Amino acid sequence: MSDKAEGQTATNTLQTVLWSVVVLLLCLAVWGNGYFSDQVPTLYRALGVTAIGLFSAFLALQTVKGKAFNQFRKDAMVEMRRVVWPTRQETVQTTIIVVIFVLVIAFILFFFDWILNGLISQVIG
Repeated sequence: MSDKAEGQTATNTLQTVLWSVVVLLLCLAVWGNGYFSDQVPTLYRALGVTAIGLFSAFLALQTVKGKAFNQFRKDAMVEMRRVVWPTRQETVQTTIIVVIFVLVIAFILFFFDWILNGLISQVIG
């Protein structure tokens, strides 16, 4: 049991170190982009920030939460392939129904507002 607890503590420490490095690298990229804005062309700064961002993402994916996120992303992509998307005709028909419904409700609200405005104008005088 003690070996398991020590292994868990070592894993947690490694996770903390990895996330700290990820945050430090991202902060360094943001700071460096601002600091070198006058000295280095935009293209090179953008490439540097992109490289650091990709390396940070790679490190983040090595953590337990990163691996769980990557598995969630993969599962989401599988589900996206299973979705039955509406045809163009179904989309157009649904859009027309929504527009007609919005216009009808707008007309009803306009009518009630007009009536209430008239009643209040009669009361106030």
